[in-house]
Amino acid sequence: MANTAAHDATHDAHDHRPQGLKRWLYATNHKDIGTMYLVFACVMFFLGGAMALLIRLELFQPGMQFLDPAFYNSMTTMHALLMIFGAVMPAWTGLANWMVPLQVGAPDMALPRLNNFSFWLLPFAFTLLLLTLFVPGGAPAGGWTLYPPLSLQAGDSFPLTIFAIHLLGISSILGAINVIVTIMNMRAPGMGLLNMSLFCWTWLITAYLLILVMPVLAGAVTMLLTDYFFDTAFFTAAGGGDPVMFQHIFWFFGHPEVYILILPAFGVVSEIIPTFSRKPLFGYESMVYATASIAFLSFIVWAHHMFTVGMPLAGQLFFMLSTMLIAVPTGVKVFNWCATMWKGSISFETPMLFAIAFLFLFTLGGLSGLMLAIVPADFQYHDTYFVVAHFHYVLVPGSVFAIMAAVYYWLPKWSGRMYDEKIGKLHFWMSAIGVNVLFFPQHFLGLAGMPRRIPDYATQFADWNMVSSVGAVIFGFSQLLFVYVIWKAVRSGETAPQRPWEGAHGLEWELPTPAPYHSWDTPPPREVITKGAMH
Repeated sequence: MANTAAHDATHDAHDHRPQGLKRWLYATNHKDIGTMYLVFACVMFFLGGAMALLIRLELFQPGMQFLDPAFYNSMTTMHALLMIFGAVMPAWTGLANWMVPLQVGAPDMALPRLNNFSFWLLPFAFTLLLLTLFVPGGAPAGGWTLYPPLSLQAGDSFPLTIFAIHLLGISSILGAINVIVTIMNMRAPGMGLLNMSLFCWTWLITAYLLILVMPVLAGAVTMLLTDYFFDTAFFTAAGGGDPVMFQHIFWFFGHPEVYILILPAFGVVSEIIPTFSRKPLFGYESMVYATASIAFLSFIVWAHHMFTVGMPLAGQLFFMLSTMLIAVPTGVKVFNWCATMWKGSISFETPMLFAIAFLFLFTLGGLSGLMLAIVPADFQYHDTYFVVAHFHYVLVPGSVFAIMAAVYYWLPKWSGRMYDEKIGKLHFWMSAIGVNVLFFPQHFLGLAGMPRRIPDYATQFADWNMVSSVGAVIFGFSQLLFVYVIWKAVRSGETAPQRPWEGAHGLEWELPTPAPYHSWDTPPPREVITKGAMH
């Protein structure tokens, strides 16, 4: 016993924490890798945001102002690729790395070296992608969907883009395998699957989606590559190929991808709303089944992106009705979050503000999605700014707000410091106002007939475009406050208590604050697991 105590004391004193550059380069600790993912995502968020501001600068007034049309198309393409694959997906993977082992009582991720490899693929992939800005012919300009024949007319950027997408896919698949193995094999003794936090559940389902659909994207872009370099004719009509086949393959990946971006957000909000309502989550099991239902349905609705390609009436009806069906499990979730808040003792700290904004604005984005699901109506909305408004309402107040809520919520546990609540709330209100001023007018522009992906437009669209661009400036620059809040908290914030939020439950809150470099070396006892369960 004495030897064990001496060993533990030495272990605590040294904490086995490598120093300097090697700590990050050779990182196998899930917390270090999670931090690197989050920092990387933040850098990409600002790069992608800068491209969005260039787009809105060009659209501030009618007429060609600052960018030539080819560069404008490159900006819309690169903005989407950076935001989806560079900001939102790595941010969710970073949060999974940090929180999944803490929440299931595991000492680390199951495959730590693989974890290191899956992160370090990302900087190389995005270096390749960003280098396309400097090659002859410019960056890819075929939209983030890379539809042929337009994408096949690219210059030297084409192979760099395809290779970058392959690397991103490999990174995502490896990260997903790690999450699944960790949750299935390394849960603390006594923790059943239905004892897990909703965040772990949503990530487990997301990980299966990633493994199923990333190879589909890889196949589609590889077929593009052989069309470009080896004279195959998968998608080249002149050789007997079918460009519409690419759309089918791409959206078979692309629609589950939408849920890959949003399901972890459901998990985060399902952690935060009960905490600040000081009530258990309403209908825990129905939330799990609803998440699994959404994941299943995401595989059978892909062609609702393609109502205008001339598919048969039976196909249109099938994809319309199956798309509407997704509203049912989503409605269950929205109802459960509202029921959790009902008669709760609610307090409005920054994470809760972002979670409530998520709930309201994501629901609004979902309703415009139902409008797009109706075939004859979609004929009018298709390829207009109404679609742009819809998916940005789902992804910005959806994914991005949920990521920000998660950072505010768990930052005290990560760093041992509290953030400045006043600046946090200022960041929230500027973001919430900015995002609505930016995207809500785009519904009106779309309904009035303004096409998407155009650098110039008729004067009747001028007023709402100007309002939208002002919103972009407010939203974009308010994110500097987010970085400042985190930097200030980590540098000089007040010391956080072990359980900084009064209503917080879950295994992560049973650990000391800040979370030690090595946590759960011995599994948590069963009574802690049952005490930590939200339901």
